[in-house]
Amino acid sequence: MDYCRREHGVGVRDGQEDGDQSSLLLDCICSHSRDDDDHPQDDPRWHPWCRWYYFFFFFFLIAVSLDEEHDLGLLQGSQRRHGKHQLSPGMPSISTTQFAWNCAGDAEGQKIIFQLVVDNNRLLELAELIICNTVREMESPVFALFPNILSVGPLLSGQSLDHKPLVHFWPEDTTCVKWLDEQPANSVIYVAFGSFTVFDHRQLQELALGLELSRRPFLWVVRPDLASETSVAWLDSFRERTAGRGKMVSWSPQQQILAHPSIACFLSHCGWNSTMEGVGNGVPFLCWPYFTDQFLNQVYICDVWKIGLRLNDDDKGTEISREQIQERLEELLGDEGIKARAMMWKDIARKGVGEGGSSYNNLKCIVEEMNSVRFLEF
Repeated sequence: MDYCRREHGVGVRDGQEDGDQSSLLLDCICSHSRDDDDHPQDDPRWHPWCRWYYFFFFFFLIAVSLDEEHDLGLLQGSQRRHGKHQLSPGMPSISTTQFAWNCAGDAEGQKIIFQLVVDNNRLLELAELIICNTVREMESPVFALFPNILSVGPLLSGQSLDHKPLVHFWPEDTTCVKWLDEQPANSVIYVAFGSFTVFDHRQLQELALGLELSRRPFLWVVRPDLASETSVAWLDSFRERTAGRGKMVSWSPQQQILAHPSIACFLSHCGWNSTMEGVGNGVPFLCWPYFTDQFLNQVYICDVWKIGLRLNDDDKGTEISREQIQERLEELLGDEGIKARAMMWKDIARKGVGEGGSSYNNLKCIVEEMNSVRFLEF
């Protein structure tokens, strides 16, 4: 408990005995569904409902520094508000067109995402602790502003190649691990876009043809729903043409893949979990963000940590060509500085979760706090 008080100013609430403590541990996405009418603030069983706040979408935190009316102006696309904007001191600037709510499709979708950001940040003001899957040293200026955030990342399930995850969205094709075993060290381009990214058919073709032009080994995760109206026959033809150096699977054991010595780089949508998994394994990134926090994650990868390259340098959503993909891959794989920094941040991340590291100590703090409170049951 002393560490918690010293480092974060948190502990058992004044005026309450340890045995009287009650708390909830909430995920930031589902917490907005809380109904104030069902759980009024004067309900003694509910009052401390947000003592803890599990915060895995770190992007939502940044909107704390923005005034709601200002955000609405950005949401409505005011021309005078377009350009670069620094959301908080110590954070990199980002194009206003790439704020989470401005990357959510049509106007109705933008309003929904914006309101989710606003609601979640209002709840953050009530949380006594915010648990975040990141490494303090990787975002130290932001952590200096918010002492009640506890970094506990990177949350990796283990680095052994025989590790099996508890859950996954689709059946994993583990034959790709054996295939990687047969490839030279630092040779394979790993391509994966998470669970939600969707391409149109033409853009998927350009991606495939860019990989083909690279003439390098690649492992590509092609979900059944990755593209709209994709021709199965076209993909089968591509698979046959590249069978000598390419492997396509519907889902992969990603942490095992990124830990494999044959992986050279990660062509990624920059989702936060994928970002942490890549950083934790020292893998350089080629960034192709799709929506929400992924654009800010790209900024950190390319401009702050400098462990990757953007596939597209503009923010206009223009189509990516096969030639761009080939050229960027060659540039990334030939950049020794990016490779060295990727290994440096890997070491920092590993030290963070090692004994005595920042994430290690924060996790101890959380365990101490959990032992001092009683969690509510409904």
